[in-house]
Amino acid sequence: MIQAFYSAALGAHQQMKRLGVQANNIANVDTFGYKAEKPSFEAAMYRFFNGANGTELPRGSGTLLVSTATDFSASSLEETGRDLDYAIVGEGWFALYDPSMQEVSYTRDGSFTMSRFQQGGEDVFYLSDGEGRQVLDGNGNPIVVTDTKETLPIGVYTFQRQDGLQHLDAGRFAPTEKNGTITSIEPSLQKGYLENSNADLATELGKVIEAQRAYSYALRMVTTADEVETTVNGLTNG
Repeated sequence: MIQAFYSAALGAHQQMKRLGVQANNIANVDTFGYKAEKPSFEAAMYRFFNGANGTELPRGSGTLLVSTATDFSASSLEETGRDLDYAIVGEGWFALYDPSMQEVSYTRDGSFTMSRFQQGGEDVFYLSDGEGRQVLDGNGNPIVVTDTKETLPIGVYTFQRQDGLQHLDAGRFAPTEKNGTITSIEPSLQKGYLENSNADLATELGKVIEAQRAYSYALRMVTTADEVETTVNGLTNG
């Protein structure tokens, strides 16, 4: 089988992965605090790649989607008027503590609510993300809500290096060793507001069109390579 067939088939497969990234961005255009992802490609000549049947393809066989970088740029704020909605003005992240997993994750989505917990036979209401994860203050403690009208002491945290945060779901991230030290900073919050998604629909649709064209061209190359191979085999047999 000629090299063009392998390169084109691999290219088509990678464009399908790219479409998956763009589809996820489009699905989260209206998700508060969402940070769009950008696919990053690399020429396969710099590494080996396992084929569909487990065989190792040689260097130079097309291109690979090696990573998806996250766009951490801030987006516009939208007024909601809700007492438990908060938006961060400038840099920083809200910290969420999961009591069941005993893990802390970070988000820019400040659409909070109250969760009820039993402590000493009494009901205690903590500020949470609606899924049982408790919002932390600047000292790393869960925030107890007694009056939703007052401004709560919500903590805002920053990382030594922001690049490399692990995307957990639409709006949550987990730090890795690459991110370095996590510190609490002086919060600049806007109560009754939420940060919009930074995924732009027009931009994402343009990228979808690019991926569709690249995919169709790769499939056309697969067909052409197969036709050439068939012709050559016919000449040999003749």
